Amino acid sequence: MTTISPAAVDAVQDWLQGQRALRGAAENTLTAYRADLIEFLAFQTRHKGAAQGIGPLTRLSLSDMRAWMAQARSAGTGSRSLARKLSAVKSFYRWLAEREGFDPTPVLSARAPKFQPRLPRPLAEDAARAMIDTAGHQHDTPWIAARDAAVLTLLYGCGLRISEALGLTGRDLPLREVLRILGKGGKERLVPVLPVARQAVADYVHLCPHPMEPDAPVFRGARGGALNPRLVQKTMERARMQLGLPPSATPHALRHSFATHLLGAGGDLRAIQELLGHASLSTTQGYTAVDTARLMEVYDRAHPKA
Repeated sequence: MTTISPAAVDAVQDWLQGQRALRGAAENTLTAYRADLIEFLAFQTRHKGAAQGIGPLTRLSLSDMRAWMAQARSAGTGSRSLARKLSAVKSFYRWLAEREGFDPTPVLSARAPKFQPRLPRPLAEDAARAMIDTAGHQHDTPWIAARDAAVLTLLYGCGLRISEALGLTGRDLPLREVLRILGKGGKERLVPVLPVARQAVADYVHLCPHPMEPDAPVFRGARGGALNPRLVQKTMERARMQLGLPPSATPHALRHSFATHLLGAGGDLRAIQELLGHASLSTTQGYTAVDTARLMEVYDRAHPKA
């Protein structure tokens, strides 16, 4: 068992607290950061043959960084995951260097492996509509069938994350034309709600046997508790099998579809960024690559080649 210096662990905790307080980082993000940094510290402890306190950590070399990255790759860590881990280490070291007053250049100069950005995989417009329609006819209990259709309509019609849709409470009812959503990192955004989405939720609420108290979740499981995201995923799994759609047709793919179809209809990239709640425009720009790729597919199929 590798023993990590308590001082180093405390430093990691202090940095994570700063990420939470100053940057509003989500808990899942903080958990991933902590795991990446503990893994890094454990490797350096083994690599150096002793627990690495603050002093030794300030003296890490580029060679030490390369050794860690080589070990991670040999253990099967992919380029994308390693780039994420390295980003966490560098962020931590920038903070640590400012606090301890040392030069972090050897750590910061470690280069992330190159990887091909993973493009969003949206559904075609007719497939997205068919998915919602199919999901809304799967269950014999009318209120559950209406619930499933309402959740998927919100994902596609408003671009919500599944956690955001399932986070709605009775206070949000009846849905208005604009919905205030609390997204990742506690960031608020305003999302327009299409009439079809408002109607789908209203139909479900009318049929639902459970009372819609202000603090209670809107979407309920069969016994009245909060709806488990896994049940939404299973609903889409069954629907995509019925429709012959690929495994990429997931609840999150409906959010991708919302953004891609808006962009294809001439939507402004900055506006789509705001609607999705992306912190960085570069994340939203991934949808332009999808739109371009589809345009080229149409071109290849339709252009009369010589």
